[in-house]
Amino acid sequence: MSLSASKPYRPRIGLTTYYQEAAWGVWTANAALLPGTYVDAVVAAGGTPVLLPPIGSDPSIIDLLDGLIIAGGTDVGPEHYGARQHALTFAQPHRDSHDLSLTRAAMAADLPLFSICRGAQILNVALGGSLIQHVPDVLPDSRYQPAPGVFGTVEFTTTPGSICASLLGPRATAPCYHHQALDRVAAELHVTAKAADGTIEAVETTSGGWVLGVQFHPEQGPEDLRLFEGFIEAARAYSRTRTERTINVDHHI
Repeated sequence: MSLSASKPYRPRIGLTTYYQEAAWGVWTANAALLPGTYVDAVVAAGGTPVLLPPIGSDPSIIDLLDGLIIAGGTDVGPEHYGARQHALTFAQPHRDSHDLSLTRAAMAADLPLFSICRGAQILNVALGGSLIQHVPDVLPDSRYQPAPGVFGTVEFTTTPGSICASLLGPRATAPCYHHQALDRVAAELHVTAKAADGTIEAVETTSGGWVLGVQFHPEQGPEDLRLFEGFIEAARAYSRTRTERTINVDHHI
């Protein structure tokens, strides 16, 4: 038996990135970057990370992937959901366009999609939903951002029968850093986790398939990989199904 045959397939997981000024060694320049916690979580859960900068990659990349993660980051521009810009909203138009197009392409291809924080907001907006631009405006006492660069903790309940419930159980806690949140939920999504104050913590597609958007930050809890492991298993199954479809097509040529 070959070495490759003795190990489970590590599905190829696309992860969206930032593209902005960064510093390393003696250099300061524009760079494609992503917090290492995302990469670490994908690798630990059994996947192969493929970084996707918001310039130069287009929706056709979906054909080469087994799963897609839309990562956290800057605010989503309110022009994408017909709102005026809040004084504390800071968007990156090039990243919005990139992440929205990849999200729609993944949905069209039934590709397993895991959308985290900003990613959940992108998912909702891509399908016609809207956002709360600044959570403290509606929840003045919220502690979702305890201090700049400090993650809070959110406790939430899940909906029976959902991906969230199957992987996390009826109640869970997770690291969070909410500044924006989902407001009007797109018709193609349904809420599958909520905090006690009503903040939407997870949404999933109404049409089936593995699509999960979470407002919290599971990549910041390396001791709990349940969501990443569920996502990687879905990506592995997607790869098997795609291979079977290709074989069947070849047999009919």
